[in-house]
Formats: sequence, structure tokens, C-alpha cells
Amino acid sequence: MTQAELALEKIDVRDHSFWSRRIRLSLVAFCVIAFYAASWTLAKVDLGKLVVGLPKLWFWLAQAWPPVWEELPLFLLRIGETIAMAAIGTTFAVALALPMSILASRNITPFPKLYQPVRWFLNALRGIDAFVFALLFVAAVGLGPFAGVIGIALHTWGSAAKFFADHLENTNLAAFDAVRTTGANRFTAIMYALVPDVLPVFASTALFWLEFNVRASTVLGVVGAGGIGQELKNSMDLLDFARLFTIIALILIVVTALDQLSAWLRRKLV
Repeated sequence: MTQAELALEKIDVRDHSFWSRRIRLSLVAFCVIAFYAASWTLAKVDLGKLVVGLPKLWFWLAQAWPPVWEELPLFLLRIGETIAMAAIGTTFAVALALPMSILASRNITPFPKLYQPVRWFLNALRGIDAFVFALLFVAAVGLGPFAGVIGIALHTWGSAAKFFADHLENTNLAAFDAVRTTGANRFTAIMYALVPDVLPVFASTALFWLEFNVRASTVLGVVGAGGIGQELKNSMDLLDFARLFTIIALILIVVTALDQLSAWLRRKLV
């Protein structure tokens, strides 16, 4: 084959590669546009309604000032319930997630056949929001914060265990393997070789979920699971916007303070 023919063949290959990339990019762009067009329709986005509704929102905000403090003791009690729900639910979830994460870690699980079923179970817990769990358990255990605790614990169990398991699967196992070569059993190797290494990350993750659950549990009262969300719903039902604004302001203050505390603790752990 002559040099001219080789050059023409290279040009043909480049042209074919160029048009192939253009076609793929065009198909990807078309799929993305089609997806968002369908999503826009299914979500029933209507900017006209937003324009019409904004004046109503401003009217409600005007009615929300000044805040009312007569019921401050009740609000603080409800916020205490909210924090308690998040703390107990998160603690139970983390305690359950630690052993479950070992079973869900492909590299250290003592029962490889349980790896996939455990992962499916955790995905099921993660896939159901704490709000939905709380709604179900309100029917089972009655109104009050206990249903919220169960809802938070079940959802966080799945989420925290997956975080823990993913970190274990990406952890350097040199120390673990070294301890195993001395004749130590798997449990001993995990406790003395892996736990000290992953504990700061696990503690930081637990603090993150506590912080997240405090925010999430503020709305669990909507389904009767107690906490400040219950007063939030009552204020909205009564269109008492001054009371509603006061509750929202207190939630923002508490959540911000907890966020700062949690961030400080995480910095100390890492």
C-alpha cells in the first residue's frame, strides 16, 4: 500500500471516529433533553402559578411579624422531643449498623453468602424514608415521639450501615491481614486492626446522621410522631402565621447551633 493510500485510510478512520462521536453526543443530548421535557410535564411545573402565588406568600409573611413568645416553654419542650427522637433513633441505628456493615463488606464478611441479601436489606431500609416509617408505626404504636424514633432508626440503620460498609471495603487491610497471620480469629483482627483505623470516620458519620436526623425529625410531627413538627402542623392548619414564624425561627436557631457543634466535633475526630 502506498503512502498516499495509507494517508487516505487514516483520514477515513479519523472522519469515521469524528462522526461516530458526533452521533453519540447527539443521542446523549437528545436523551437528556427528552428526560427533562418529560420531567417538566410530569412535575406539572407552572411558572404562572408561582407568579400568582407570590403575593399571597408575601401577605402571609407580613402577618407573621412580630413573633409570639407566649408559648415558648411548649415550643422548647417540643424541640426537646425532636432532639431526643433524633438522638435515640440515631444511636440505635448506629449500634445496629456496625455489625451489619461487617456482613455487608465483601472483603471481611465472615459469611460471604449473606453479603448480597444483607445489601438488599440495607437498600430496602434506605429506600423507605423515615417519614414513611413513622407514618406506618404511628398506626402500630400510636401517636407520639416513639413512632418517630422507630422511623429514624430504621432509615438511618440502612443508610449508616451502607456508609460504614463502603468505607470498610475501601480500607487498607494490611494490618488486618497481619493480625490474621498470627493466628487471631476474624473478630479479634477486626477489633484490634480495623476498628482503630475506621473509628474516627465512623464517629464522624454518626455525628453527620445525628445532625441530619434532627433536621429531618422536625417534620415527623406532621404524621403524629410528636416533636416540634406537631406544633408546626397545628399552626399551619390554623393559619396562625405569627406562631408558625416563631416555630420556624426556633428550629433554625437550634439546627444551626447543632450544625456548628457537629462540625466542630467532626473536625476534632478526623
